Amino acid sequence: MSTGKETTPPARSARRAVAGRLSWGLADQAASSLSNFVVGIYVARSLGLTAFGVFSLAWVTYGVVLNVSRGLATDPLVVRFSGVPEASWRGAVARSSGTALLVGAVIGAACLVAGLSIGGRLGPAFAGLGVMLPGLLLQDAWRYAFFAAGAGRKAFVNDVVWGVALVPAMVVAAHVGTVTAFLLAWGGSATVAAGYGCFQSGIRPRPAGAREWHHDHRDLGYRYLVENVGVSGSSQLRAYGLGAIVGVGAVGVVRGAELLLGPFLAVLMGLSLVTVAEAARVLRQAPRRLGTFCLLLGGGQAVGALLWGAALLLVPDRLGELVLGDVWSSASELIVPVTLGVAGAGLGTGAAAGLRALAAARRSLRCQLFASTCYVAGGIGGAVVAGTIGSAWGVAAASACGSAVWWLQLRSALREHHHHPIPEVRTP
Repeated sequence: MSTGKETTPPARSARRAVAGRLSWGLADQAASSLSNFVVGIYVARSLGLTAFGVFSLAWVTYGVVLNVSRGLATDPLVVRFSGVPEASWRGAVARSSGTALLVGAVIGAACLVAGLSIGGRLGPAFAGLGVMLPGLLLQDAWRYAFFAAGAGRKAFVNDVVWGVALVPAMVVAAHVGTVTAFLLAWGGSATVAAGYGCFQSGIRPRPAGAREWHHDHRDLGYRYLVENVGVSGSSQLRAYGLGAIVGVGAVGVVRGAELLLGPFLAVLMGLSLVTVAEAARVLRQAPRRLGTFCLLLGGGQAVGALLWGAALLLVPDRLGELVLGDVWSSASELIVPVTLGVAGAGLGTGAAAGLRALAAARRSLRCQLFASTCYVAGGIGGAVVAGTIGSAWGVAAASACGSAVWWLQLRSALREHHHHPIPEVRTP
């Protein structure tokens, strides 16, 4: 009896700590996604389907760059510096955030030059995105740094600052009435939050430390870079392919359908901020429970996506048109396949978190390359066969196939770890 009384309180305390960190992840992503959602709705309602398509192409390009930064800078930070002593964390964050800032400056300059060269409708949008990339990537780096330290509250406050700064910026952008103006408003307010992150952490980013950071973590960084770019690059290829086959407006339709799932996607992305760090903690404290943790995580997200999609089917057209304007009529036809695609992706993220925590970079890279290939083939192949709706169903099928591969690889990695613990998972 005495043993049970001694062990139960610590177990409950640990569960409360995990729940608290997950809650801050959800709150943070809710704040972040709200600002992104507002920008998307403004563009969709104010500028029409074609302009929304241009905005969406710039958006998916930003997603690629963001994942380059995460692969090189923040993913190794979360895997190797979650729950470590503060001195070790601070040194790592200075180099990690400096790496993110450098990535933003280099790729941002390339986007600026490309945008000025392209001209037309798309060129100014890419030029505006290029100017804003350093601030956008640094702000994202602070979020991951705070979650690695278990300080999700600071990440939430940082995103609230972004949202507050976005309000006056959006007012100005609405008066200008261009895609570029909205991109500058969105990125400029993120830059304000990035500056506030320096104040919150008391850490100055060190771009000069990027080479050292890359050298120390190249075993993970290279693979995570390829893996992350596979995620966002496949979305970009699908968007460009869909635009070429069906038209730029089709890209806006798909983006509109994704906006409808915005609140649930906020939950999914919010969890993703903390799941790798939490999986790493589970691995260190109770390795046998990692598989169960990942299954509950992925299964919960899949069920949540299906419930949200079912609710969307009940939304009356009048309410949908109020939110998305002219985009609603076309986007609403994609609710079922887009929901199934998100459910499949959500199920796979549970296994992906486990592989990241195990630092099984080779396995996760193979999974992501397979999933990305299926995504591009399904999205573009479906567009060739049946236009926009065919592309959506192709992506749904690809998500299911990719999720199955993620779980097969996690099962194999867990078996290996139980017999031969992986040395890459370490606390410096």
